[in-house]
Amino acid sequence: MASFEWFVSLRYLRAKRKQKFISLITVISILGVAVGVLALIVVLSVYTGFTEGLRDQIIGVNAHAQVQRFGAPITDTEAVLAKIDGVAGVEATTPYIYAQALISSATQSTGVVLRGIDAASAMRVLSIGRKMVAGQLTDLDKPSEIPTIVLGRDLARQLQVGIGDRVRLISPNGPLSPMGVLPKIRTCMVVGIFETGMFEYDSTMGYITLDTARSLADLRRGVHGIEVRVKNIDQADRTAAAIQEALGKGYSARDWMQLNRNLFAALKLEKLGIFIALDLIILVAALNIISALIMMVMEKNRDIAILKSMGATTRAIMRVFFYQGMVIGLAGTVLGVAGGLGLCALLKRYKIIELPSNVYPMSTMPIKVVPLDVTVIAISAILITLIATLYPSWKASRVRPAEALSYE
Repeated sequence: MASFEWFVSLRYLRAKRKQKFISLITVISILGVAVGVLALIVVLSVYTGFTEGLRDQIIGVNAHAQVQRFGAPITDTEAVLAKIDGVAGVEATTPYIYAQALISSATQSTGVVLRGIDAASAMRVLSIGRKMVAGQLTDLDKPSEIPTIVLGRDLARQLQVGIGDRVRLISPNGPLSPMGVLPKIRTCMVVGIFETGMFEYDSTMGYITLDTARSLADLRRGVHGIEVRVKNIDQADRTAAAIQEALGKGYSARDWMQLNRNLFAALKLEKLGIFIALDLIILVAALNIISALIMMVMEKNRDIAILKSMGATTRAIMRVFFYQGMVIGLAGTVLGVAGGLGLCALLKRYKIIELPSNVYPMSTMPIKVVPLDVTVIAISAILITLIATLYPSWKASRVRPAEALSYE
């Protein structure tokens, strides 16, 4: 019986000479499902690639987790470092000092965010050492007559300085005098230039030694915090919780997800919104399926009546038109998945679309196909098309042979 229902449903998909319009609607329905699935796969792959690229850029400049002390700097740095290194899941640690200053060269001046680091340990925690375009991060620790500094590429370009040039740092954290607060001034030599690909970092950030940062921040001893690299980035929250437990009260340990919670929550919400919006394309195709099947039911009234007269049950008639809708949905989904994966492969391989680096954190359109996303898209497309077949199938099953054949 099932083979008979499949035979009839497939036969109805091939239109007769007088039913070309119905066949055209069927083709349009298949293409509608295919376009919707293709668009969903490509857009969500681009969105996933963009999100992960942004995450990698942020984590590369910062760290997987940060440890700070509430309301005060960390003065017993070595003891805290030892406790953190003893936590399971921690791969490396490095102390840092945060400061802001005005930076000026012979021709230009602007604001700068300064990070005082220990270059040797920072190389094990941060990826900034792999993003150097001139000099090395470890050049910060080389003996020099004056303090050294590593600048972002866009910041160095704005200041019109290169390796060996000198810049002046002016910090407002100076001593109080009868004339007001006297700013602290340090002349530094540029020993390195880095490029992360994120304009916000490359145009505003500089790295200096801990001693230089300590003098500019008016910090007598200790550090502002400790950056941590974990072994499993997806379990950074668990490792941060273990660090928090090891250090006890008075300290906070936050992973990269907590530090950028608002950004990634917004990206996740936007991804859901895009998925719902593009699903409407599949819904429009489903409406075409409904109209095509209803028109076919009207056209095949006499055939349905004859089938019922020959013993076909109500459920058999429903299955005939349900199978038709299922074939349309499966055909459209398969075409859409194949087209979407093929287009993603082309975009990923040839990098056709370039992005402005001063706006986006990457230079080309990022693509990352997630199998789970593709599976969810395919299942949702099939479910929408199957639901669209229920009413036409029910309508076909309600045809009464006596009424349909009374005028034949």
